[in-house]
Amino acid sequence: MAPARKSFSRSNRLVHAQQYRQVFEHNFRIRDEYITLLIGHQRGDQPRLGFAIAKKQVKRAVDRNRLKRLFRESFRLNQQDLPDVDMVIMVRQNILKLTHSEIYLRLNKLWQKVIERCEN
Repeated sequence: MAPARKSFSRSNRLVHAQQYRQVFEHNFRIRDEYITLLIGHQRGDQPRLGFAIAKKQVKRAVDRNRLKRLFRESFRLNQQDLPDVDMVIMVRQNILKLTHSEIYLRLNKLWQKVIERCEN
């Protein structure tokens, strides 16, 4: 049996405004003090991820891009365990105080909450 593919291709992303709109209109939230995950409806083929990281929350583009890289990598490593839903990540300003490893730990906890919530 071939190993599970761990990539972050276009099919794993929310790319169109309509896809984001559906998640923002019909969702439930899972959050901690730094990160909010909006979880859309169960879809069917694979989980997809999008970002809504506002300039108001994270001023510098280099910081926004660093966060997106961290989020994509965490998603890529955990996607085989995640339910087939659309997700949008939003953040708060104070996330920049965290280290990379602290962000990964928080994301792993949020992924587990998503899995638990969607199983029920």
